Amino acid sequence: MNHDTKDVKILGIETSCDETAAAVVATGPRVLSSVVASQIALHKKYGGVVPEIASRAHLEKIYPVITQALADAKVTPHQIDAVAVANRPGLTIALIVGVTAAKTLAWAWSKPLIAINHLHAHMQSALLDAQTECRSPAAALIVSGGHTSLYDYESPLEPKLLGFTIDDAAGEAFDKVATILNLGYPGGPAIEQAAKNGNPRAVDFPRSLLDKHSLDFSFSGLKTAVLYHCRGQNMKGENRVAQMTPSEIADIAASFQAAVVDVLVKKVRRAVLKIGAKTVLVGGGVAANTALRQALTELCDKLNINLLIAAKRYCTDNAVMVASLAHYKYQARAFAQLDLEPASSGE
Repeated sequence: MNHDTKDVKILGIETSCDETAAAVVATGPRVLSSVVASQIALHKKYGGVVPEIASRAHLEKIYPVITQALADAKVTPHQIDAVAVANRPGLTIALIVGVTAAKTLAWAWSKPLIAINHLHAHMQSALLDAQTECRSPAAALIVSGGHTSLYDYESPLEPKLLGFTIDDAAGEAFDKVATILNLGYPGGPAIEQAAKNGNPRAVDFPRSLLDKHSLDFSFSGLKTAVLYHCRGQNMKGENRVAQMTPSEIADIAASFQAAVVDVLVKKVRRAVLKIGAKTVLVGGGVAANTALRQALTELCDKLNINLLIAAKRYCTDNAVMVASLAHYKYQARAFAQLDLEPASSGE
């Protein structure tokens, strides 16, 4: 077992939702390979992720994805120093595929096993390809289909949770509103595309900020407001979307997107002021949204602090962020046992 941290190579595995991913990352971090098998086509007709379908697809893809990651990195199992896996949070039925694969390989190759919190890994994705330094303290926003959370990023190994969603995550709201507007799946890119031709001030949708000091999120009311706008307050009217012009749909999409972005940016500002942050880190699928990226850039410019936002290729679930975070755990010798279990929760 190689304990020389000068050039440690870690195999990362990620199966928390609907991407089967594996990557090899060397110290630096130098990304030697990244393979992601997406399941969007499988879940599209259901308008969301179906856990049983996701699990079956992971079972089919996990071996070829890992094999490809090793081949692309031009490394053998002997040259791998540790196996890292996202074991929480996520869909348990999906996580168990990656966790089982990682435990099996760690045992077969006699390598350390490293357990990674999927949300903490998204923070690490913001540091990949970073153009500026991460000055401490840092506030981290993780915004995805299943999670919307704010952290005090004191260190890679000990981020402190500041706030989280009390109902729908931002990405979940995007998916549901895209379904209401018949825009398809996944909702994030569909809403963003439609919003390009819309007026973000056409519809005055609510901004739920909770109390004036709260760092928690709530997007359920916004989603319901869109539904009422399309079907009437008593919900007895037909969904008017079928009769709407593309311009009307674009206005609703743009106004909804503006409301989400507004809330996210205001909460980030609260977090920055609360902890005196000098850097903002942003990761997760919704971090790919152009309007959000622009609004956060403006906020950080105004506050004169650094913004580190994940490159779009690292916003969605991937194993590079898993292996990259695992390097810190490797250096700390924070290894997991072979009885490691997946867990659906865990901010």
